[in-house]
Amino acid sequence: MAIQQREKNMAEAGSAVAQSAKDVASKTSDAVRDAASTVAHKAADAGSYIAHKAEDATAAVGGEMKSLAGTIRDKGPHEGMLGNASSAVANSLESCGRELQEHGLTGIAEDITNTVRRHPIPAVLIGIGLGVLLARVLAK
Repeated sequence: MAIQQREKNMAEAGSAVAQSAKDVASKTSDAVRDAASTVAHKAADAGSYIAHKAEDATAAVGGEMKSLAGTIRDKGPHEGMLGNASSAVANSLESCGRELQEHGLTGIAEDITNTVRRHPIPAVLIGIGLGVLLARVLAK
């Protein structure tokens, strides 16, 4: 009978140890899940902050481009071939600057996407050409 009692006590002790291990594993799993959730939220917040700053920087660049266009118009030649060229450059800078200020990077990405959808073959050929050019530059 003493052997049976010892076996019973050992079984109960083993069961208690197993239950303790399950409790520790559950608590550890909860802690890991909470930590992962916190990291995910922090990463999302950081990504949002970076995207906002990139849009702000893009708008600032657009403003500077428009300012440069005004400077070219004011100080560049107004007549002849150089006058036409400086006017064309100023118009292009102003147009691009306005686009950057109004639509930002998202608008530019949408424009590129739409252009590639409308003209897929030239887009692929341009991509291949840029890849070859980049490979040559990096191979040197």
